[in-house]
Amino acid sequence: MTETPSPLTHRALKAVAVDEDGPVLHVRLNPEQGEDTLGVAALDDLLAVLDGLHERPDLRVLVLSSDGEDFCLGADRTEYQESLAADPTGGDLRRVADKAQRLCQALETTHVVTIARLHGKVVGAGLALASYCDLRAAADTTRFRMPEVGLGLPPAWGGAMGRLVAEAGAARIRELMLTCDLFDAATAQRLGLVHRTSPADTLDQVVRSWVKPLLRRQPEALVLTKRMLAGYARADRTADLSLLDSHLLTARLTAPAARP
Repeated sequence: MTETPSPLTHRALKAVAVDEDGPVLHVRLNPEQGEDTLGVAALDDLLAVLDGLHERPDLRVLVLSSDGEDFCLGADRTEYQESLAADPTGGDLRRVADKAQRLCQALETTHVVTIARLHGKVVGAGLALASYCDLRAAADTTRFRMPEVGLGLPPAWGGAMGRLVAEAGAARIRELMLTCDLFDAATAQRLGLVHRTSPADTLDQVVRSWVKPLLRRQPEALVLTKRMLAGYARADRTADLSLLDSHLLTARLTAPAARP
């Protein structure tokens, strides 16, 4: 008797919405269309979804998008301050930051091919999250920014600095991180931060143009290729300091000058 795959849609998710379309899983941030920030609830839900994929070899592709006006405006800094107020030692904040790092690693290593569908603004942690997806498509009106240095923070969300440098090159990432300049979808495509751009009303067609051939590929070949690519990318990050990111962020925020 064939065992019925366990559904992911029954989980008590609050900050993301999940829909299955055969072997394709659609995960949408901000289903209530509130603030377009990436808070703890979203981290928990995304981790739950990715953990659930271990029991779902039948799922082949995950499409990550957002129901909000923007894909993501970054981490919820209000939650950072609330964490520090609850635990001035920074222990609770490190726990939150470590969740972000685990989430990004889960995206990089999951067996499904991950596709980021980007629109509106993609800022800070939102760009870090998207960078860990295998394929990234953006509406041609999308705008990107890495604002952390301008906010007095290290770019230490999810261990993404190494990933961004591997994807786009150290020189350009250095410039964008230090200047905090806004850049458009065409620039993001030239840098390799997105693979395809299109008008917003045809963005779903771009995503489908990837999904269709992916579903024709032999599953084990896709998984092996994805993990080989991740291995080679990590080989370029032989001095990967991403495990220290939660400590760097906490140290900066707990410093006297950074307190509200």
